[in-house]
Amino acid sequence: MTHPPLVWELTLGLILALLLFDYFFHIRTAHVPTLGEAARWSAAYVGVALLFGGAVFVFGGSELGLEYFAGYLTEKALSVDNVFVFLVIMSSFKVPREDQQKALLIGIVIALLARSGFIFVGAALIERFSWVFYIFGVLLLVTAGHMLVPEDKRHGDAQDGIVLRMTRALLPTTATYDGDKLFTMEDGKRRMTPMVAVIIALGLTDILFALDSIPAIFGLTDDVFIVFTATAFSLLGLRQLFFLVEALLERLLYLSYGLAAILAFIGVKLVLHALHENKLGFINDGQPVKVIEISTLQSLAAIVGILVLTVLLSLLSPKGKAKTAVSRLRRSLAAWQDLDAAAPPAARQAAYGNLLSAEQAVRALPEEHRELIEERQTLREMLAEAHRRQGTATPPAVARNSP
Repeated sequence: MTHPPLVWELTLGLILALLLFDYFFHIRTAHVPTLGEAARWSAAYVGVALLFGGAVFVFGGSELGLEYFAGYLTEKALSVDNVFVFLVIMSSFKVPREDQQKALLIGIVIALLARSGFIFVGAALIERFSWVFYIFGVLLLVTAGHMLVPEDKRHGDAQDGIVLRMTRALLPTTATYDGDKLFTMEDGKRRMTPMVAVIIALGLTDILFALDSIPAIFGLTDDVFIVFTATAFSLLGLRQLFFLVEALLERLLYLSYGLAAILAFIGVKLVLHALHENKLGFINDGQPVKVIEISTLQSLAAIVGILVLTVLLSLLSPKGKAKTAVSRLRRSLAAWQDLDAAAPPAARQAAYGNLLSAEQAVRALPEEHRELIEERQTLREMLAEAHRRQGTATPPAVARNSP
């Protein structure tokens, strides 16, 4: 389906305006967004995406509207997995937390430009060669299987990652950061800071993720405008999602299983569609194969159902509740540590009270769940230091049952 040039111009203008707004009003002043700030702005960007989808529904018809929402939900869900790798990259390059926002935004812009190229190339291939759907379908099924591999083996060691090693090798930089600057003066010469390498690594990594996300959305619609806008709006809120999911990611225990199910579902849908449009001579003598076709509404219902089930299982399972309790303890500890010496005594006491409450909840967990706590000894030491700084002795019960 073709869309008037004015529609494309207005849409591109909106996307550019959102990027400029993000730059001038959010990241020019380096800071670490709070969980509340990240949640509010994530909700705002999701709201913009939903309003745009409503406009597509009204002016483009129900079918295009459903395709947009199915594509946007799929891309948004897949972007959560991107965030995990972003966390690895930030940790590997030891990027100061207050300087991470600029790197994320520029990396996202690079990814958006690259994915746009992938989208138009993919659309051209699909228009000329219907058998491309077979390739896309198989690619998604393989990716779905790959997602069932445990997280540590699937993403691997950040130091050994191809993207990270290649970036470090090709981009010699200064040894230290200079805020969020891309270039700095060293020994009288203008040199790149590690921030350049971080941005390139983020952009290249997201391009690699496009190898499954772009085929996935083409499995839901072949309308280039819908593919582009759903992809763009899912990326626009990725910076905010990074800081939000950073605190919530460990609670989504079954996220990889949910994403694998979505990709497998779309992969099957693509293969069925390829069979329905079949022109390959070695399959049914080059004639279309009579198979069921999955409608856009069915696809949207399946995607929503899988995501809801994944989140509920993650949060309500005993292990999920344990993860939530540990996450709350870490946030409470971080909030208490962030208070400086000049903080009002009432604020320090309130933060310490929240810390004690969170610590008590973790101590009440069964031992088999507390054994799953990452860096358990470090957490114990940090809690002991918090009790010491507050001037209170650690109760015997706390010492015996500390996380």
